[in-house]
Amino acid sequence: MSIITEKRIAKNYFRFMRNWDNETKKDMIFKLTKSIEEKPKDKFDFSSCFGAWDDVRSADEIIDELRAERINKKEIEEF
Repeated sequence: MSIITEKRIAKNYFRFMRNWDNETKKDMIFKLTKSIEEKPKDKFDFSSCFGAWDDVRSADEIIDELRAERINKKEIEEF
């Protein structure tokens, strides 16, 4: 966005807010100031979701555990 467009948008917002009561204006100033001062959030590294499975158990132990935790129901639930 160009600087001229941004200034025009800010001018329109001010025109909209100038009739607000002082308490509401102060609240808006507080929120805007806080949004500027907040530290940027740490970016999530999506690549950290990938990689080799890290486990001390053998493949057979993991499979046995998964099978033991299964729940088999013979009843069909109605919607």
